[in-house]
Amino acid sequence: MSEPIAINRPYRRSVLAWLHLQRIFQRIVRVEQALLAKYGLTRSQFDVLGHIATEPGLSQQALAERLLVTKGNVAGLIDRLESAGLVERCDAPEDRRMHRLFLTEAGLAAFTEAAPALEATLHCQLDMFTPEEQAQLMSLLAKWDRELRDKE
Repeated sequence: MSEPIAINRPYRRSVLAWLHLQRIFQRIVRVEQALLAKYGLTRSQFDVLGHIATEPGLSQQALAERLLVTKGNVAGLIDRLESAGLVERCDAPEDRRMHRLFLTEAGLAAFTEAAPALEATLHCQLDMFTPEEQAQLMSLLAKWDRELRDKE
C-alpha cells in the first residue's frame, strides 16, 4: 500500500481555507440555481439582467468586461435573452457597430421578482454571523479581491 500524500505543511492552512471556500461556494451556487430556476433564469442570465437593470444602455463590450468573459460569450447569452423576450439590443447612435442593451418589460419583471428572493436567501446563508463578523468577513474578502486584482 502507498502512503497518503499530505499537504505541504507551510501551505496547509491556505489550502484548507481554499477548500472550505470552494465547498461553501458550491453549496451557495446550488441553492442560488434552484431559486433562480423558479423564475425561469440561470445564474448567468440573472447576472446579465442585474447589470443592465443598474445601467440601462450598457454596451455588450462593457458587459463582457464586467462579467470577465469574452464578447462572444456575451453575444450568445444576449441572443438567448433576446429570444426569450427579456433583453433588447438597440444600435448605439454614436457607433453603428455597437449595441446598447435594455431590459424589456418582461426582463425587468423577471429581475425585480427574482432579486429580492435571492437577496433574502443570501442573507439567510450569512445570518449565523454577527454584524461585526459580517463586516470583518467583508473586509477580508475585499482585501483578498484587491490583492488578486492587483496581481493580474
